[in-house]
Amino acid sequence: MKLAIPTNLRRVAFVSTRIAGTDGVSLETKKWAEILQRMGLECCYVAGECDVEESDCAIIEEAHFAHPTIEKIQQRAFSSRPRDDRLTQDILGVADRLKKRLYAAFDELHPDLLIVENALTIPMNLPLGVALVQAIQERDMACIAHHHDFYWERDRFLENRVEDFIHAAFPPPLKHIEHVAINTRAAEEFSRRSGLSCRVIPNVMDFASPPPPLDEYARRFRQAVGLAEDDLLILQPTRVVARKGIEHAIQLVRLLDDPRAKLVITHASGDEGSGYARHIQRFAQLLGVDVRFVDAWVADRRGTSPDGRPLFTIGDVYRQADLVTYTSTYEGFGNAFLEAVYYRCPVLCNRYAVFRTDIEPCGFRILQMDGYLTEKVVEEVRRVLTDQAYRQAMVDHNYDVAHSFFAYDVVEHELRSIFRRPQVACRCGGAPCCHEETHSSCRSESPS
Repeated sequence: MKLAIPTNLRRVAFVSTRIAGTDGVSLETKKWAEILQRMGLECCYVAGECDVEESDCAIIEEAHFAHPTIEKIQQRAFSSRPRDDRLTQDILGVADRLKKRLYAAFDELHPDLLIVENALTIPMNLPLGVALVQAIQERDMACIAHHHDFYWERDRFLENRVEDFIHAAFPPPLKHIEHVAINTRAAEEFSRRSGLSCRVIPNVMDFASPPPPLDEYARRFRQAVGLAEDDLLILQPTRVVARKGIEHAIQLVRLLDDPRAKLVITHASGDEGSGYARHIQRFAQLLGVDVRFVDAWVADRRGTSPDGRPLFTIGDVYRQADLVTYTSTYEGFGNAFLEAVYYRCPVLCNRYAVFRTDIEPCGFRILQMDGYLTEKVVEEVRRVLTDQAYRQAMVDHNYDVAHSFFAYDVVEHELRSIFRRPQVACRCGGAPCCHEETHSSCRSESPS
């Protein structure tokens, strides 16, 4: 029997700095929205950028972390310079403008519940976090704060002059907000710091719906990026940032000592600068490894770029990968790991902390390294690349495991439980709380 949803919960608004593209937060937001819609709820969006088609979306320019005003505030806040009154006033002034825009968006969209995606977790936009806390408090709104990565997990946020704002809003230690983290370590650290409970809901994929087979359009990818049909496509499906440990993937290709092996990196550096990308290029040249940076050909949907390049989805690329390298030293969860399993790719994975606690116990069969490559690991990679039956058994087993632990049903079950909690049900739309005894204000659901 599925838990019933309170009848005063009809419409959910996702709030974030950006809900667009292929970053992890945007991808998980869209998955949650799909799950909620399957549950019969309506979804709308409030963000600085939004690419969700055919949906109600309120765009607030200063909510984006890349807005010029926000970038200037962030540069001053996260530096070694002393804080002055002007910075405080600028943060509060922009927060007040943002709060008014949030109120206007809520009045237009009429959400019964907010799901704040990382905007109350990592201080990419200080004024937005302050504005959200004030708005949630002043309107006594039902809210789920979905935490993807906390500020204490990122070195660049540790040196700052705004600890008061961070402690107030990133994340806000408010009891009536339902806090959700994507891994157990983050949830435990949140609870240690705040004294509040935090539910764990892992990242997921729709494992009940396998991906479509490779088609002719996707097959054009190899030619578009200069790969031959018999080249070994070693896929690094991540941004080019230091914690991804891309040096290990380059070293693997070198140790394979096969001229057909090419390392393909799908994403650019993003908001963490280009220094590491230059380092990776130099390192690859030093080892004589062919690395292809293909972010210009990868988008969230197929099409054609302004300069005429064909655009492919990340799924198009996964379906042609011979091996996925996931050599990160740290991850909040592991979106790329689940994607590789979903598209039935073998994975070489570094045993980062969250992998050991939240993924490894599930029983996946993967190629593992513990901080460095060994000859044994390289030999296992060679077997996966040459023994088709061995490879197929491995990826099929992994798909079945993921279907059990990381499918959409996991999120639906957890959300239904959250919706029934008094601090959510009582605040949805301002209606009274539903009563467990009578289910008088709950939507009845048939058994599943």
